[in-house]
Order: sequence, then C-alpha cells, then structure tokens
Amino acid sequence: MNEQSSANKVAWEYRAYEFWMQRDGPPKDKAIELKKNPLGNLKKHQVYFNNVEGKKIANLCGSNGRKAVPLALLGADVTIFDISVENERYAKELAYYANISITYVVGDLYDIDLETYGNSFDMLYLEGGILHYFKDLDKLMSILSSLLKKNGTMILSDYHPFLKCLNEDFTVKQTYFDSGLQTGDVAFKQFFPEEEQVDFPAVSIRLYTLSEIINSLIPAAFKLDRFDEHRGWKNENIPWEFTIVARKL
Repeated sequence: MNEQSSANKVAWEYRAYEFWMQRDGPPKDKAIELKKNPLGNLKKHQVYFNNVEGKKIANLCGSNGRKAVPLALLGADVTIFDISVENERYAKELAYYANISITYVVGDLYDIDLETYGNSFDMLYLEGGILHYFKDLDKLMSILSSLLKKNGTMILSDYHPFLKCLNEDFTVKQTYFDSGLQTGDVAFKQFFPEEEQVDFPAVSIRLYTLSEIINSLIPAAFKLDRFDEHRGWKNENIPWEFTIVARKL
C-alpha cells in the first residue's frame, strides 16, 4: 500500500462507524428505509439500474453499503471494494438487517486481486467523490477496465473539478491545474464537535481537471457513452457533480 493510500486508510478508519450511526442511523433502521424503495435510494443514478437482477456489480469505494444494499435488494450480485474496516462493519450489518448478501473486500483499489476479480463484472459503480484519493488516475482506470467483462458498463459519478476550486462563498481558492498531492479533511470530520476535530487524521488527495478524467478513459479501453453535469443540492447554477457512463470495448 503506497503512502497516500496508507494515510487515507487511517483517516477512514477513525470514527467512521460512529459517523454512519449518527448520519444514517442504526443499520437495522437504515435497512428498513432501503427496503421500502431500493431503486429510489440510488437517486439520480436509478435510471442506470432498472434491470440489474442477476448482474454482477462492483461498487468501488462503496463505503457503508448505502448503494450496494439497494442494488442487492434489486437482485444484483454486489461486491464492495473499500479501504476501511469501519465502513465494512456498517455495511455488513446493513446487509444483514436487509436480509441480503453482499461481498465486502477491504483493501486498496490498487491492490485488487485481478486473478480473482478480473473480467468478472457486468457493471462498476463509483460515486460520492473518490477520484481524488488516487494519485495515479491512469493506473486506476486500467484496474477498473480489467474488472469489467467485455462490453461491461462503468457508472462513475464524482465532484465536478470546478467545484473544488471554489470556497463556500464561490470565490476561487486554488488553481484549477494544480497537480500535486494535498492534505485535506476526511469527509465526515465537520460533523463532529470542533474540539474533537483536531484529533482527526488528514486525508491525502490529488485533484484532477475534467480533461484529465475524461482522457484517462481512452488508454483503458473505455468508450464514453454519456457525460452529464449536475447542479448543486440546492439547485445552484454551477456544476456540482458529473456522471460518466462508459463501456469497456
């Protein structure tokens, strides 16, 4: 595991389960919510998962299972790959109370066993903002391509690079084309009391331009089928997220 991944593992294993309990509630209660409307819980991506019964889906950086469990409830065979045992704990409890089965593989995405998982999946699903945790985007895309069967589909949703250049008041905070590793706050740090936040480990991130993300698909033998930009959660008139749909040639 490289230095960046090691730092991110430490950060994502610090009080993550506690955070999920606060934000999403106990797995038993969350499971009840997901079972009521599994497709709806995939939100803006539900259009891509209308007919997934029997399909093998890899949920990369699948976190606490809040997307994997709905997919399994829809009949998919779901495998989560994630770096955090804290996330695994919540996800497995969530699957148990939802009365479904998922596979959870804890480790660095760079270290996925392609002898076991190569050419195995009909679909890949990556969402919630994960690309910045990987400093070698070309290597990551190559691994993702290797996981898919021929003509398999990748659904990749992430924060829009433009958003990362802005402060909360929409003033520019950094250069769009910066390419070095940076330290940052783990995503859930802000949800804890200020006096406790000083103890949180930092994450190591590398921000990408939109062209870097799109161009990384080409050498990995992906064909871009669709690219969408999304407004903010409060309908802000700036690009907040994007979704790429790509197929393995």
